[in-house]
Amino acid sequence: MTTEPWVTLQEAAKHLQVSEETIHRWMARKGLPGTRAGRVWRFKLSEVDTWLKAGGAATDKDTGEDAPHGS
Repeated sequence: MTTEPWVTLQEAAKHLQVSEETIHRWMARKGLPGTRAGRVWRFKLSEVDTWLKAGGAATDKDTGEDAPHGS
């Protein structure tokens, strides 16, 4: 059995093609799944993808920013 690796905030942002600031905002306002490990955040890309497909990144009413393209 292979365990899915944890990725950094930077890697999650690159995966979703958004800024690190957007990742922070989505965690705070929209429940993007992540886990704090000490002073840094870690993510499972499968959880991030599931959250995105469920509409977690729908239009951000505060900024008008939409979900990444291709979602």
